[in-house]
Amino acid sequence: MDFWQVLEARYSVRDFEPNAEVPAEVIEQLLMAAIRAPSAGNRQPWHFYVVRDPVVRQGLATAAYGQQFVAQAPVVIVTCADAERSAGRYGQRGRELYCLQDTAAAIEHILLAAVALGFGGCWVGAFDERHAARVLSLPQRHRPVALLPIGKPAGEPPARTSRRPLKEVVSYVG
Repeated sequence: MDFWQVLEARYSVRDFEPNAEVPAEVIEQLLMAAIRAPSAGNRQPWHFYVVRDPVVRQGLATAAYGQQFVAQAPVVIVTCADAERSAGRYGQRGRELYCLQDTAAAIEHILLAAVALGFGGCWVGAFDERHAARVLSLPQRHRPVALLPIGKPAGEPPARTSRRPLKEVVSYVG
């Protein structure tokens, strides 16, 4: 699948094949894609928790306000930002912004790589950070930014949602 096909095929998967595991090699490829993301000053302020345990996945679904598809995916990659890695070079701006931007880029790399490898995922941002951190016993410096349930999509993709036309979202300067 070429890059443009991956972009067209990506959607937020919330229904996973129940018995389709995600092999360790695929997880490693997803994480390798993640760490190829750009980061301010090459600080790479991300940390990834790969969750296969069903009890922990259920705890994450509870943290995600009951979104059960989080628990139903065979694996959840909890992507965290380490703000102090960015702050070490960029101070407050690194702590409050760059670490989140960099982690978001890594998240998108994971989601695109999943599609390219025949899997799917969903960027879940609606969750209680403190609850998720407790479920995983995270060190205080790791702030959970997204829960990424990953698995084989079940059924057909939903109809494509329309996108705003470029003329509404682009301004050319100069």
